[in-house]
Amino acid sequence: MSNFEHANFPRAGFFRRFGAIVYDLLLAVAVYMIAGAIGFGIFTALTSTGMIAMHGHEHVSDLLNDVALYKGIYQFWIAACVGLFYVMFWSYGGQTLGMRAWRLKIQHPNGQSLSIITAAARLVWSLLGIGNLWILINGDKLALQDMMTRSEVVVLSKEANQMRNWRGV
Repeated sequence: MSNFEHANFPRAGFFRRFGAIVYDLLLAVAVYMIAGAIGFGIFTALTSTGMIAMHGHEHVSDLLNDVALYKGIYQFWIAACVGLFYVMFWSYGGQTLGMRAWRLKIQHPNGQSLSIITAAARLVWSLLGIGNLWILINGDKLALQDMMTRSEVVVLSKEANQMRNWRGV
């Protein structure tokens, strides 16, 4: 049992959260690019093998832009990969890399980690980060996604943030 297991950490304010968002946005762009390259590679392989017809298009990129079904599948794939990036970090350890740099952690008020379902709901309620603006109106430092998922973002001590294999802090 960790010394920090039931520690009471203060809730994070808007500007500290915003700093973590900026860091994580850079990582999300990288995930977006990798997912896009993988998706494009899959579509290229499927057209090369004849499993997907080119419908008169010369390049796979033209096909992805002109055929609504393929464009939708491709965009869903990329959005799902970026969303999964956040959900997995939030549910396993409670921190993204940006949050770790800013010593932030997402948890339930009792210190428990979020489940994958709760993390996915949090992603939806965050409204692409806009839900954090609620902190500026609300005095208890809870964003919209915090209230809707019964969670909170806390500021960890330096010691708690340096622990590598903790869970439930």
